[in-house]
Amino acid sequence: MGSQRGLVILVGVALLQWAVPASSSCKGTDGRPGEAGLTGRDGWPGTKGDKGQSAPPDMAAGPLLKGAKGKRGPEGLTGPMGYQGDPGEEGQSGAPGPTGIQGGNVNPASVVIHRSAFSVVRTLNTYPQNSRKVIFQEVIVNTPGDFSLSTGIFTCRVPGVYYFVFHAYSKVSMCLRLKSDGWSPTLLEFCDYNSRETGQVLSGGGVLQLTRGQKVWMEGFMDNQPATVTTNTQEKKIIFNGFLVFPTS
Repeated sequence: MGSQRGLVILVGVALLQWAVPASSSCKGTDGRPGEAGLTGRDGWPGTKGDKGQSAPPDMAAGPLLKGAKGKRGPEGLTGPMGYQGDPGEEGQSGAPGPTGIQGGNVNPASVVIHRSAFSVVRTLNTYPQNSRKVIFQEVIVNTPGDFSLSTGIFTCRVPGVYYFVFHAYSKVSMCLRLKSDGWSPTLLEFCDYNSRETGQVLSGGGVLQLTRGQKVWMEGFMDNQPATVTTNTQEKKIIFNGFLVFPTS
């Protein structure tokens, strides 16, 4: 049975080969084109070419000419300051100046030195009278004597700038002022109000420019202190000082 089936297969194959004529040009249909490949890498740079020849000048217009100078551009911004340079070399000494005029001999006795200073003290325990000159009892300094102890007035002998100052000690309220016949009587007024009746110091002063003969003095005045202070006899002391700072003539 098995040998018969094999025979049938062989006969079938032989008949098939006989029925289909053989041909040498038998081939299948062309397939689709393949997809594009990846871009290749750049090649190596080529070698530098030879230098070309210079262009000949224009024979009709003559040699080529340089163009006209353009306009000046705008000024640029100022740059940062540079570092300080090293000091230069010391210059040569200048020529000596002309000889001055010979001075004359000065007699020391002819030199005038202006002096004016005083310091006086009021030692009374009575209250200074209002709008009346303060009278002083003791002299500490009075050179050369421009202050009058009996009148309480300083009289300017040397025109110039003076400094006046006073200090007053009291256990009650006190008001004092500097006055002069050459300026406002209310220019220099000073007050100290003592509500506890303890010892306090009132000070005041000023710089004045005086001419010859002008007078300066001190006096008391009433402001806001109680009227009872005028009868107070507790300890009081007033020191009045003045001196010439410099003459003006």
